[in-house]
Amino acid sequence: MTVMNKVLLISTGGTITMVRDKVTQALVPADIETFKAFMPELFAGEIKVDIQAFSPLIDSSDINPDCWVRMAQMVYDHYEEYDGFVVLHGTDTMSYSASALSFMLENLSKPVVFTGSQLPVGVLRSDAKENLLTAIEIAAAKDEEGNAIVPEVTIYFEDRLFRANRTTKRNAEHFSAFNSYNYPALAKAGVHIIYQPHLVHYSDLNKPLVLHTAFDTNVAVLKLFPGIQQPVVHALLRTRGLKGVVLETFGAGNAPTDKWLYRELKAAVDRGIIIVNKTQCNTGSVEMGLYAVSLNLMKAGVLSGHDITTEALLTKMMLLLGEQPENAKEFLTQDLCGEMTID
Repeated sequence: MTVMNKVLLISTGGTITMVRDKVTQALVPADIETFKAFMPELFAGEIKVDIQAFSPLIDSSDINPDCWVRMAQMVYDHYEEYDGFVVLHGTDTMSYSASALSFMLENLSKPVVFTGSQLPVGVLRSDAKENLLTAIEIAAAKDEEGNAIVPEVTIYFEDRLFRANRTTKRNAEHFSAFNSYNYPALAKAGVHIIYQPHLVHYSDLNKPLVLHTAFDTNVAVLKLFPGIQQPVVHALLRTRGLKGVVLETFGAGNAPTDKWLYRELKAAVDRGIIIVNKTQCNTGSVEMGLYAVSLNLMKAGVLSGHDITTEALLTKMMLLLGEQPENAKEFLTQDLCGEMTID
């Protein structure tokens, strides 16, 4: 029988926390007491739910690494007090935040479930209640031995639980806002929540939780496109202080064969800039060397990102450059917590 216990709800803001102002009818962030009034079910079940909120609440477009540190610190500070954690977050940058926490919380053995909604909690047809209540149940769920069923950072939305660092926001209107294109869902919620334990990433229960908080944001995304010009690439790669680049390529990791592009990338790598190849396709993996048009990237010293998402790659790169710059290149090619598939 599944045992339910205590969950800490961390509210950062986002659509889910909004209600309609009685005077202006505009959507505004709700204070905690107002939010509680819309969600009495939170305190009526078998799970004890405590709430901590950012003050002020933050729109997800304004989320930055300092916010990630605050979220992760809240988990770390209260780690022994709760069986799991739920983070309320706006959808626009949720995959970035949730991916970041998956790398920040090393040896995590308790659930940290991100969720939100496409419609505010104060709107009649809101998806907020189902998303939040199910996320809380997942965060508190334990197996027969008393261990968390999904002890990793995840995103729950509509009826799917995904590994956080595999997700991308795919839709701005549908309730199924997120997808995990290169890794199956860890659970599906219907009348019952059906878990897939064989897909879950488990840490060593004998190792303590380690918190990493140093980020270096001197990174950039360079998206290739037909007709891209050398001055654009040159300017980006010569950005002062630049240390890492996510190179979004075509198909299986392919790029134009222009000699100038090779020279620019090779010169950047020689200057110590780490460049990682990430396909622009949602599904599939980088396979440098499969096609001749990717050979120049290999010769230039560009690394393979395999099937990692841009959100996970950027946050992983920033954290490694901040925490272990001398080992960043090595660890970027390794699967640290289920973020990519390496054949």
